Amino acid sequence: MALHMVNEKVSYLDFVNFKEAQETLKPVIRETPLLFSEAFSEECGNRVYIKPENLQVTGAFKIRGAYNKINKLTEEEKARGVIASSAGNHAQGVALASARLGVRATIVMPKTTPIIKVEATRNFGAEVVLAGDCYDEAYEEAMRLQKEQGSVFIHPFDDLDVIEGQGTIGVEIVEELEDVDVVLVPIGGGGLIAGIAMAIKQLKPSVKIVGVEPEGAMAMKASVKQDELVCLSCVDTIADGVAVKKPGKLTFDIIRQYVDEIVTVSDREIMESFLMLLEKHKLITENSGAVSLAALNKLHVFNKNVVSVVSGGNIDVVTISTLINKGLVSRGRLFCFSVELPDKPGELLRISEVLARLNANVIGLDHNQFKNTDRFMNVELEVTCETSGHAHIDEIQRELAKMGYKVRKVY
Repeated sequence: MALHMVNEKVSYLDFVNFKEAQETLKPVIRETPLLFSEAFSEECGNRVYIKPENLQVTGAFKIRGAYNKINKLTEEEKARGVIASSAGNHAQGVALASARLGVRATIVMPKTTPIIKVEATRNFGAEVVLAGDCYDEAYEEAMRLQKEQGSVFIHPFDDLDVIEGQGTIGVEIVEELEDVDVVLVPIGGGGLIAGIAMAIKQLKPSVKIVGVEPEGAMAMKASVKQDELVCLSCVDTIADGVAVKKPGKLTFDIIRQYVDEIVTVSDREIMESFLMLLEKHKLITENSGAVSLAALNKLHVFNKNVVSVVSGGNIDVVTISTLINKGLVSRGRLFCFSVELPDKPGELLRISEVLARLNANVIGLDHNQFKNTDRFMNVELEVTCETSGHAHIDEIQRELAKMGYKVRKVY
């Protein structure tokens, strides 16, 4: 591969390297054409295109870097087998890439990894070892096994060949949308954005590359701000796929040079973007995949061509259900409240009439005489209804207050 030094600090790849990787990956990846989004465009005032890497065969972009890396190993290295540590997308990427290339693969996953991800990795042909209660402990076991077996460790992000594979996404974006202005990319360890930024900036330097991190895991933003690698004491975000305490050194150096800005988003914003993508485009993403969409309103530019990279869609159905409900609440689409009613006939009908008049659809009702100690005085009524937004909820609360009811918002 052709390597160069930029400002005697950062090793980087020629654009031709990314094109070669693109050819290498053709037999193993799915095409993910850009999807124009009217809904997200209207919300942020730009022309928004989605790069749906959640549609990859493994459900995430990681197959690109894993396949590119393993394909470049020597025959002697391939014969030794590969090993990786991961709780999700990297595991499946390495497993599938190894199976396609005829290489033995061992994946060390934390014991807490959801069984659906463990089975998906096994189904791609890898040997799965469950060790430790978190990624760091699984990584330590992978390092022990790597020395014991003499296998090749496949790093999830801090490796030039892996970065080169991820950068093919950037090539595809520019080739499909020549007049792209801004590209939004999730940041975890930094491999995805390092590759995309390096590829795009060499072809079209005017494109603004914006990284996105959750507020509860902004290790790269802190590192760039302090101009040195920062290790967070803890991470706290629903976007577990980008919940990284310490980014890679190589990715940090590349990001400092090629990425224009890093913004952060809240868990609430991530949930709302997840729900909007599901409703408007019938696409499911994992939380970490939705962070780029959550940052659309933080660009402070208008009438630009913006691409949001949705990095993956590996999420279990229980989490999907939880996110849908929380997203509905966050966007004012679901309203649960309680009121105390005099224990006499007709009171429940009065509440129902108000909700019907204001077009609130009741989906849950709990009329309990025994929640209060003095049941002969008042009855507690808890109502859950579908609403059209926060203004609608405010209208319902005002109307009930006018009628003398004291409303307590549950959620």
